[in-house]
Amino acid sequence: MNKMIKYGYLTATASLLMLACNAGNTKHDQGQHAVLDSSVQEGFVAMLDSNTLKGWEGDSSYWRMESGILIGEIKADAEPLKNNTFLIWKGGEPGDFVLKSGFRISADGNSGINYRSERFGNLPYALKGYQADIDGRHLYTGQNYEERNRTTLAYRGQKTEIPNPTAGESGASKGNAWSTLIVRDTLATATQLADAVKVGDWNEIEIVAKGNKLSHYINGKLISEVVDNDKQHRKQSGLIGVQVHVGPPMKIEYKDMKIKILD
Repeated sequence: MNKMIKYGYLTATASLLMLACNAGNTKHDQGQHAVLDSSVQEGFVAMLDSNTLKGWEGDSSYWRMESGILIGEIKADAEPLKNNTFLIWKGGEPGDFVLKSGFRISADGNSGINYRSERFGNLPYALKGYQADIDGRHLYTGQNYEERNRTTLAYRGQKTEIPNPTAGESGASKGNAWSTLIVRDTLATATQLADAVKVGDWNEIEIVAKGNKLSHYINGKLISEVVDNDKQHRKQSGLIGVQVHVGPPMKIEYKDMKIKILD
């Protein structure tokens, strides 16, 4: 398994956070720094700068930082997107990790966090790979959708297995889902899934990628889980990025995004 990552970048970022935790004397600063210090002690590294897109690459026509919040937005007067566009993290290509982030999305929003991904063709800022889906109506939030590849690997509320291809059944995308996926368990009812997300408010998403098991949590609740035994298509490491999807005007916000690399 390839677990190469730019440790220098991560170490420098962690050092800056630790220095920040020792600075400031106001009550507000002390509280904020205590949270950051806790994250560092737990092995997490912050992924977002306070007011710039430092450490990321993408189209600044759609992405910006404001007071620690990463915003992706298609404005009503903007030219419509022709392809999904990603803001891509430059911190490495991790394999096994835990990623946590707050998110808030507009009613017509369509976004997600890609991981173990690769650049797609010659399109600028396009990714191909696993995605923890996020949408404003929360019909798909938390599912595992593989961008530009096998499509849906697990819907909300499903634990699935993707078997290794055989001579008789290699798999195909049918009805926007991978044809060979096997549902191994049901995680929650439709009502429980709906109650797991706060509509129009801040939520927390957590992605745990370990070996061939990929788990997506929303506000601490397991929403989907994939065991990917498909040696032909699965990825063991790759890029991380956040998405603005083609479609109507929308807004997605991320905050307090952090990652912990697993040994």
